[in-house]
Order: sequence, then structure tokens, then C-alpha cells
Amino acid sequence: MRILQLELKRMLKARLTWILLALALMLSLLLPYLPVTYCYSSYTDESGNEIHLTGLKSISYEKEQQAKASGTVTPQRVRKAVEAYQACLRAYGVTESYDLPEGVYEREILPIAPLLHGVKEAFADPDTGMAPAIMEIEPEQIDDYYSICEARITSLMAMEQPDSPAAQHRAVEMYRRIAKPFEIYPGMSSTVMDYQNMMSFLVLLFCVVIAAPVFSAGYQSGADDILRCTKHGRMALGVTKVLAALLISGFAFIICAVVFILAANSLFGWECTKTSIQMMYSIVTLADINAGQLQGLFAAAGLLSVLASVSFTLFLSSRCKNTVSALASALVFCIAPVVIHMTVPGVLSAWICSILPASGTSIQASILYAITDFQFLSIGNLAVWTPYAMIGACIIEIPLFSFLAVRSYCRHSVN
Repeated sequence: MRILQLELKRMLKARLTWILLALALMLSLLLPYLPVTYCYSSYTDESGNEIHLTGLKSISYEKEQQAKASGTVTPQRVRKAVEAYQACLRAYGVTESYDLPEGVYEREILPIAPLLHGVKEAFADPDTGMAPAIMEIEPEQIDDYYSICEARITSLMAMEQPDSPAAQHRAVEMYRRIAKPFEIYPGMSSTVMDYQNMMSFLVLLFCVVIAAPVFSAGYQSGADDILRCTKHGRMALGVTKVLAALLISGFAFIICAVVFILAANSLFGWECTKTSIQMMYSIVTLADINAGQLQGLFAAAGLLSVLASVSFTLFLSSRCKNTVSALASALVFCIAPVVIHMTVPGVLSAWICSILPASGTSIQASILYAITDFQFLSIGNLAVWTPYAMIGACIIEIPLFSFLAVRSYCRHSVN
């Protein structure tokens, strides 16, 4: 324990460590506010003046306007919303809401807009995937709204993964087990989750930078030649260095994730966390969780990804003779999932990104986007949903790379 305390103190004494930790905390406070700055609303008051609202005022206005839409998304409420939408457009002789006269959308469509989310997607053509206009949907069909959604996931998976009946069957079973009807509490969009993903990725980069010199700096300076000869050198010192790096990275990420979630929910409203993610993303999203649970799940998965990436960085550090090569190698692997996602074909990209430690918080291939996607890894009759594969890989990689780092450090000491 005494060795661990000394190692923690040594790592925390570095100015760069404190700069990166402070920057991470600042970003966890700044990033949840950025989506607020993009919020914009406008309406015409009783005097005929056009009022423009931005930021928190815009959020409050839209939540007030859409208050009647809050609650359980029953087929009856969705049908009434569709009927109101169609009646409004027919009254003004238009076929799309953006053709309505100024102020009509805000007055008649905005209050019911949350209930219309996913309606067009649910009624998409099963062969082409093309969604109809709401004006083309017969309101009577919406009485079987959730049965239609289940049929939609069947046709969607047949298009997404036509060569994997196991994946199709698994997706349909997952969707049937989701609690229905869904719930909607307007105010928060999926953009907030995008910024949580960005915060997680940046914190991961900072933790990797902190961990990169743990072993390689001692090799480069020659201090390791002395430390390896001490009573608690080699194995004990290697384990201590790994534990210290993991503890600092883990606590830093937990603090930043908690600060981000508290700040975001305070800005947009805690009631929004009860919204089913199907009402934020695709109506046929497979996870049986709400927005608040998604925040917590992604934070936990992000923590695993950070710890796995730090463990891998420690392994690289134990193999490299200087800090520059250790840091460069680690950063390459951190950015690799983004490059692979953009350049490698779909199935192969999914397999590789599911294995790489940094994929969990990657900008484009993170666990967050895997949860809201329909990608499965198929092997014969076995189909594994990619979020499960990514989380499982991180759980395996943390002890694996930690062990390999200590083992490599001990072998380096002998040479």
C-alpha cells in the first residue's frame, strides 16, 4: 500500500497530469452546455411581433408548448396526433408542414410533434425502406402501432443483415421484450449524448497521455536501472505502476462523467431522462432503456473502454524505450477506430472496432452508437449484438494488457 501511495504521488506531481485532469474537468462542464447554445425557437405574439428565443429560453418555451405530449406514448395518443396533423395540413391546403403559413406550425403542430416521432419510420415500405409522408398514413392503422413497429424491425433486419437469420431472429426477440408503450418527456435531444461521447473520447486521450510515460520514462532516463534493484522492484513495482495509472484514469473518468450528466440533466430537465430511447433515436431501437439509463450505461461502458485503453497503453509503454514512441503508438490506436470505421467495409469494420480498446468511446464507432444501431457479429448460428461484444472485449482486455504490461516490464528488467 505504501508503494502504491508513493507511485500515485509521483504521477500526480507531474504538471502535465494536473493540466490534463483540469482540462478534462473543464470540458465536462463546458460540453453539456454547448447543445444549449444551438437551441432556437421563434413564434409570433398576440401583437403580431415575431419573437426569437435561444438557449435555455428556447428549451423552456418548447417544453411548455409540448407539455401535453408528455407521458405514455399509447397508440390512441399517436393516432390523435396524426389526425390533428393531417387536419391542420388539409385546412391550409398543403402536403408538408414546412409549407404552412408563418406561425401555424408553432401553434398547431409543435405541441404534438413529440408524438409524431417515428410514425413515418414505423410505416416505411418493407421492401425499399422508404418512409411515407404522414398525410399518406391511414389513422386507423395506428391502432396496431406497436405491432407495426415489430413488423418494421423484422423487415429492417432483413435489409440490414440479409445473410444472418440468427441476427434477424435475435433482433426481433430483443425488440419484443422491450417495455411498451414508450414514454416521452420533451426537452432533450440525442445531441446531448453525442457530446457525452465527445467528452468520453477526450478524457480517454488525456488518460492515455498520462499513462504513456509510466514505464518508458524510466527506461529513457535510466531511473529504472536503479529501481529494479530495490527490494520492491520488478514485479511489485510493475503491478504498482499499473494500479496507479488505472486508479488515476478511472477516478478521472468517473468524476468527469458524473459532472457531465449532472450538468446536462440540470440544463435540460431531469424529467427528460425518463424518455424511452426509441423516442430519441429510431422507433425500433433494440435497447430496453430510457435516456437516463442510456447515460449511465454509456458512462459505465466508457469507463471500461478508458481502462482497457490505458492498460493497452501501459503495455506499449513497457515495450518502448522512450516516451515519444510509447505516446505515438498509443495515440495511433486511439484514433484507429475512427479511421477503420470510415475506410474498412462494414462487417470487417464492425469486427475490428468491437475488439479495439478505444472503440468504446470512439467518435464514430462508440458503444453509444452501437446501442442505437442494428449491427450484430455473426458466427454461424450465433449472433452477438455489437455493444455486448465491445463491453465483453474491454472486460477481457483490462486484466490481459495489465498482465502483459507487468510481464513485459519484468522481462525488460532482466535484460
